[in-house]
Amino acid sequence: MRTTKPYAWRRLLAGAAFLALWAAGGAAAAATPTPLKVRLDWTPWGVQAPFHLAQQKGWYKQAGLDVTLEDGNGSVTTVQIVGSSDAFDVGHAALASMMIARDKGLPVKAVAVFARQSDIGLLVPADSGITGPGALKGRKVAYTAGSLEAPFIDAFLAAGGLKRGDVELVNVDAASKASTYAVGRADAAFSTIPFFLPVVSQKRPSTAVRFADFGLNMPSFGLFASEDKLRTRGDAIAAFASVTARAWEYIQAGHQDEAVAAIMAQRPQARLDPQVLRGQIDALQAYFGKPPAGGRMGVPVPDDWTQAVKTLSSVGLIGAGADPASFYVQGLVHPERYDAMVAQ
Repeated sequence: MRTTKPYAWRRLLAGAAFLALWAAGGAAAAATPTPLKVRLDWTPWGVQAPFHLAQQKGWYKQAGLDVTLEDGNGSVTTVQIVGSSDAFDVGHAALASMMIARDKGLPVKAVAVFARQSDIGLLVPADSGITGPGALKGRKVAYTAGSLEAPFIDAFLAAGGLKRGDVELVNVDAASKASTYAVGRADAAFSTIPFFLPVVSQKRPSTAVRFADFGLNMPSFGLFASEDKLRTRGDAIAAFASVTARAWEYIQAGHQDEAVAAIMAQRPQARLDPQVLRGQIDALQAYFGKPPAGGRMGVPVPDDWTQAVKTLSSVGLIGAGADPASFYVQGLVHPERYDAMVAQ
């Protein structure tokens, strides 16, 4: 009978120990969440509800991500920073701003679309009877010259048979526009409706006239990334987008107050008003649109981008020959992969 020499056993044991350590190290590495840094569009408000809720519930970590959320100071700035530096992996912004930047050469693409309809429009007093641009003749209307709304004003007025000279446009800076309108120093105000409507309605009950209802539609808030990050961190970005989309579905299924509480908990120093946050989340509902049959939240819809090119090119913000499909990446958003996680 053949026997194994003692040193042979030692070699076998050493090899087994090495394999065990290698396997344990691999398992530990696999369990380590992937860091992902996200630049948001603005300081905390209702549109950021899914990020804070997913962070609070640990959904990102369960998906293998270690997410850092940084507040922003405007969609344009977020697009520029995410698209031109290595500081962030993904950004959340008004996607029209991303389209304009891409058309000018910044290598960014949309990943997920949450608000599929333009959030820009006109704030009007609830008792004003104003339901469209034609009723603005002779009215004083506040706007901000450097904002995204400004290039669309002439087209919006034209839809009501008016020209710029038919209304009194008052240029105010973005920080004071809400107060200017709320205290009655303007009859109406062009702005981002879901953000401002709950804020101004506390002092001046108001409603909105949407640009999207007058032929000026384009995707609004969503996620985007640089082409370089999509190449190098595509899997992590896809997981982040999918969890966020699933979080939005969860919120819309009757968990709005839970989302408000998560924002308050994640940003305790921001002095947020829970009533305003809830109002913003509710106001956003009108801008999500219904996914195509069998579709899920966040997945880019090609027809939306065709309309966006038409809208933005009609006012000279992008070229009329732009390829709609060049502005987004398809196939990254799969909220259904996290149905079981959210249901726990």
